[in-house]
Amino acid sequence: MSEKKLLVLARRDHAEAMRVAAGLTIFGHAVNLIFMDRPVEESAENAANAELLELTGIEPQTTVAAMADDLPLLDAGGLAAALADADAVLSL
Repeated sequence: MSEKKLLVLARRDHAEAMRVAAGLTIFGHAVNLIFMDRPVEESAENAANAELLELTGIEPQTTVAAMADDLPLLDAGGLAAALADADAVLSL
């Protein structure tokens, strides 16, 4: 299986999106994660999932302006470029 560029959009369930993104790296794929819709809630589950992202080398981005101090902020053009660059997109 050749390496694919996968994009995970964290829209409805941020915790699940983080788990899925981290899990996809097991198969050797390049995985990007974009948080959307609202800021990520501060919880023990999300903190643990953030550690998984760090361990797998995933550096999330966001379209949520309130998160711009913590993560790279994508405008509409940046989001469109990320979507166009991906071989597959998962929306969670």
